[in-house]
Amino acid sequence: MFPGKQLIFTDMGRSAFKIIIEKLDLQNSEILMPAYICDIFQPILERYNIKPIFLDIDLKTFHVKVDEIEKKITPKTKAILVCHTYGLPFDIEKIKKFGLPIIEDLAHAFGIKPRGDIAFFSLYKQFPSLRGGLLVCPKDWQVSLPKTHFGFRDFISFLNCFPIFAFLFKKFGNEIAPRMLRKEKLPEPGAINGVSLKLFSASLNDFGRSLEKRKKLALFFQQELKPLGFEVQEAEGNVFCYLSALVPKNLAEKRDEVVEKLRKHRVFCTRIWHTPIVLNKDEFPNTFEAAKRIINFPLQNHYNEKDIDKMISALKKVLKNL
Repeated sequence: MFPGKQLIFTDMGRSAFKIIIEKLDLQNSEILMPAYICDIFQPILERYNIKPIFLDIDLKTFHVKVDEIEKKITPKTKAILVCHTYGLPFDIEKIKKFGLPIIEDLAHAFGIKPRGDIAFFSLYKQFPSLRGGLLVCPKDWQVSLPKTHFGFRDFISFLNCFPIFAFLFKKFGNEIAPRMLRKEKLPEPGAINGVSLKLFSASLNDFGRSLEKRKKLALFFQQELKPLGFEVQEAEGNVFCYLSALVPKNLAEKRDEVVEKLRKHRVFCTRIWHTPIVLNKDEFPNTFEAAKRIINFPLQNHYNEKDIDKMISALKKVLKNL
């Protein structure tokens, strides 16, 4: 997957991004990036005095509008960050013509081959590694990272691998977990701990088979969502880190209610990136619409079509009551 590159395992994906900033000397510069993106980037950009130049997205793909890029490039623009959002592959060839270093955010997309200059992954989003990031960079980069060890956050993540604890965390952990776990995030990049690396390595052998099974289930799930008015994102090569869809426009104001009512049926959806990090709604209309309408349905490797049928049945009941 990574010819001609070196691989560096970090404690988190965000640590890999910090290394990229320092190695490319992006401090005090501008970076082009999607307006629809994780808010974890904001404090990192502020720390390095980087001005983000945001690009609105296409609602069919969640990717940046390429035709907006050229007019937003300035003499201070040093790189462009693109995101393979929710596992949807972005066509890197479309932006190579701008001559900027291309940073690929593949946090949702292990299984997609990087085609830019540098890439980083967030391993625990697709593997049972308790934490961990992966930096894919040139072989001449010299990177030395301090060791990290199995800690409290890893213990909680380990418990989350078991169904009973996962259920309890999803039902009662919204208020407690953020306060407890934030304290364990490292201010500086660190290496992946040994337990997480072993879990990643062990599950990597079966990744190809799991990926094909998940793709098949996701396509089946999408076909069941369409008749209910949901807009699904179709793209060849989608690795479906999340089964993401937009609720029907007439239910946009009730999206949160849909999510809450599904929880009562033990269908634990999320609304990843439902709070945009941009403020200008008029300049980024698609970003705000995606944030308002997004639902990320659960899609685990051990699911089968009966599990999908149960979730669709629950969704139909919720929609009918609304």
